Amino acid sequence: MPQKAMDSLTHAQKERLAFIDFSLQYFGQVARADLIQRFKTGLAACTRDLTTYRELAPQNLKLSHQTKSYHRTDSFQPIFEHDPEVILTSLCRGFGDGLSSSIQSNGVQFSEHCLDATRLVHPKSEVIAAIMRAINNQHAISCDYISLSSGLSNREIVPHTIVNNGQRWHVRAFDTKSNEFRDFVCTRLQNVTAINKPIAIIQSQESDKQWNTIHKVTLVPHPSITHFKAIELDYAMVAGKVELDVREALLGYLLRQWNVDCSSDALLVGGEYHLWLSNIDEFAQIGSLAIAPGYKESNV
Repeated sequence: MPQKAMDSLTHAQKERLAFIDFSLQYFGQVARADLIQRFKTGLAACTRDLTTYRELAPQNLKLSHQTKSYHRTDSFQPIFEHDPEVILTSLCRGFGDGLSSSIQSNGVQFSEHCLDATRLVHPKSEVIAAIMRAINNQHAISCDYISLSSGLSNREIVPHTIVNNGQRWHVRAFDTKSNEFRDFVCTRLQNVTAINKPIAIIQSQESDKQWNTIHKVTLVPHPSITHFKAIELDYAMVAGKVELDVREALLGYLLRQWNVDCSSDALLVGGEYHLWLSNIDEFAQIGSLAIAPGYKESNV
């Protein structure tokens, strides 16, 4: 978009146009009703915003009279820069102020006095967008995927949720090759293309048993710790424990990230083990726990 045209817009206009741009890129469509709901503006104002966006980027959208929505075209090019970190935060927590660009000064991310943990490389923006459009429209995607066990292969998957597992972003999806739900690391997806056809019920989120099963996890200070009050404060424990409701598909990630001792008798030794899964006897034969420290199905 020409800088002169951008400079002529007010901040409020940029915010609404960024929302249109974001919706087209990550959900594949936008309607006047979406703008009304998001910004509490009138119908005439929403129409003007969509007209302005079409004037700035006519190749980005087309009107579907059937759905009364504007849909993303194959020639779409975003007119706002959407930073991957802000994108993922926006998708998790809401769109925010609409202008999803990182704030930097001389190449240094603010703030110098509040630093986030070092993270792995984020998935590419266009990969996130393709996954989110497939989720929103309940479509499958075709992609090249590189796994640690089998290397490069072409996969057809039906995604339903993007997840930050504490170490990296993965997508929970039905894998048509294995006919089961699996986790795919987003940075390993390449050449993602949409498969625009209806999915089967067995491929939908509602059929993902591991995802829809919620377990109550009870964590207590590790018995080897002398000054256990410190751990109680770290995790805001009440009566010496913290209880969490966790999806079965995410159990292993959480317990590994927090270095929770999942052995039957809290037998793991090491200063990194601050917590013990005290209700370990309730978690027999759960495949997602295979990566949890000390977990052995035979001991449960």
